[in-house]
Amino acid sequence: MQSTSRNANLSLPFIGWLVLFAAWAGLSWPLVTGLTLIGVVIAAVHHAETVAHRVGEPFGTLILAVAVTIIEVGLIVSLMLANREAALTLTRDTVFAAGMIILNLLLGLCLIAAAKHQREARFTRTGATAALSTLATLMILTLVLPNFTTTVMGPVYSRPQLAFVAAFSLLLYLTFVFVQTVGNRDYFLPKGGLQAEPEAHAAPPSPAQTWLSLGALLVSLGAVVLMAKTLSPTLEAAVAQANLPRAVVGVAIAAIVLLPEGVAAVRAALSNRLQTSLNLALGSALATIGLTIPAVTITSFFLGLPLALGLDPKGIVLLALTLFVSALSLARGRTTVLHGAVHVVIFGAYLLTTIVP
Repeated sequence: MQSTSRNANLSLPFIGWLVLFAAWAGLSWPLVTGLTLIGVVIAAVHHAETVAHRVGEPFGTLILAVAVTIIEVGLIVSLMLANREAALTLTRDTVFAAGMIILNLLLGLCLIAAAKHQREARFTRTGATAALSTLATLMILTLVLPNFTTTVMGPVYSRPQLAFVAAFSLLLYLTFVFVQTVGNRDYFLPKGGLQAEPEAHAAPPSPAQTWLSLGALLVSLGAVVLMAKTLSPTLEAAVAQANLPRAVVGVAIAAIVLLPEGVAAVRAALSNRLQTSLNLALGSALATIGLTIPAVTITSFFLGLPLALGLDPKGIVLLALTLFVSALSLARGRTTVLHGAVHVVIFGAYLLTTIVP
């Protein structure tokens, strides 16, 4: 059974590329492409987890976070180039959607899953709150402050302001990575050390298997980006035909690129590894802003693409509620199923008000 699963995970990325070549040759089936995309994403999860297991915590969780960010940046930039009108708010919609998915849906599901093993799920509070404070700063500077600057009217930064925010977003993320992996590594390990997590002492994969998974991961990431780009015109047309707000496209993009990280995080929580689950979720949110905003900013400067980052009042209220509740959930290092349920409800409110503003 394991051999069959391993072969499937190795073959799916190449099947994805075959579907892409068929689409480029004029043989395009959106349903087949969509189903193949899901399969390739699942394969990417498997290979990223294999590499992460070899590397160890907390370095391993960074691998999937960076991989997801590569997917997101590639997809956003390609869509910005394809549709300059949609480029104005696409980055804002996608980054905000990613933040709401991670901090509400993903975090909520992880806390609910962890409650299956113990009434009060425990984790290292210092690392979680440090990550959340960094994330809150990045999200407010990126998505809220543009509405209140006066150099340029509207929810946009001037070029110097945007350059400052992009540079310091990257700096804050790199500082967080240093703290997580070198400076204060213990803050991001489970209470009692790595031995506290049930799977901490599982035999790591061999070097050959690790390199094979790394290569398959890279092939998978390329296939995901290009298949998502192939599906994007169909997605935009479907959104327009259904008379849905354009922000729904950002939600769909964020859902696609966060699927690998989401599956890995929930799987870790179900395995009673809540600390790893939180590292994945919060690290992904930080990477989404700390790496995506600088990359998109550079692209907008060189190609002259517009970039509006400021949220509308509804979005600001939901973001404030999300950050406030997240701070309460992570403040004590102990959570219950109720904390998870509250986050899921907030995500439901976000999704509803996005589809029906």
